[in-house]
Amino acid sequence: MTNTETGAHVGPVLDRKGDFEVIDCEACGYKHVLPMPTEAELGALYDEDYYANEKPLYLEQYRQDLAWWNVVYAERLELLEDGANDARRLLDIGSGPGFFLALAKQRGWETLGIEPSAQAAAHSRELGLEIVEEFLDEASSARLGTFDAIHLCNVLEHVPNPAQLLALAGRMLRPGGRLLVVVPNDYNPLQDALRKSGHAPWWIAPPHHLNYFDPPSLRRVLEREGFGVLASEGTFPMELFLLMGDEYVGNDELGRACHAKRMRLEETLASTGAGDLKRALYRALADLNLGREIQILATRV
Repeated sequence: MTNTETGAHVGPVLDRKGDFEVIDCEACGYKHVLPMPTEAELGALYDEDYYANEKPLYLEQYRQDLAWWNVVYAERLELLEDGANDARRLLDIGSGPGFFLALAKQRGWETLGIEPSAQAAAHSRELGLEIVEEFLDEASSARLGTFDAIHLCNVLEHVPNPAQLLALAGRMLRPGGRLLVVVPNDYNPLQDALRKSGHAPWWIAPPHHLNYFDPPSLRRVLEREGFGVLASEGTFPMELFLLMGDEYVGNDELGRACHAKRMRLEETLASTGAGDLKRALYRALADLNLGREIQILATRV
């Protein structure tokens, strides 16, 4: 292993892919790529063609899976509703096609999404949602006001400065309000086992994925930006399928079949009243740094 230093970013090089290195950054406290893309380069990545070029089946598959997503989203909203006041104003940063906000609106939330993709924003508006079509920055955050809860799902891995985005979210959240963050859980122990068994590190995906978190590093960056962590969960460890011989990486059909098994498990637990058991299991996963994603509930302190 070698060390890379670029300005304040210093740490051992863990992997290289194309023109990028992944370092375990001592200053940031989490793993990220170098060099970081410029704002102009990122803007080009997430323009109106993003879903068409990068995720051509995303919306179709999302709709196919919507019953499961609504189970997931209902559980997330229950966490946010525990800490909400009567106003219940909710912001979804990186709101995508809008299905999370649509369910929140059905549950009585006043909702707002911010989303840079023109295609996703248009789909959300077809659902009757209010969407701001841009990136969150100092100017847009000042215009949007304050919120009782903020949802931030699969965003921090894409942005060049996650701490800055969390600082903006903190300023937009009322004191005592709740923030729910979801990111991929990368360089986790099951991925390490798979790498040692001969798998290439498929989770490394610059320039779309710039940052790589695990539960401890995500907690650290949240606490550094003034949040108190209330609860941590992993999500279903999809790497188990690979360890059992289902080589779904690069095989979309097999990947969908594995995902269908995960959905069936979680929907069955929810429909049989075993949701609390699932939550206890997934919180135990986070304690072991396991789960394909990390979900952390935090509050502004």
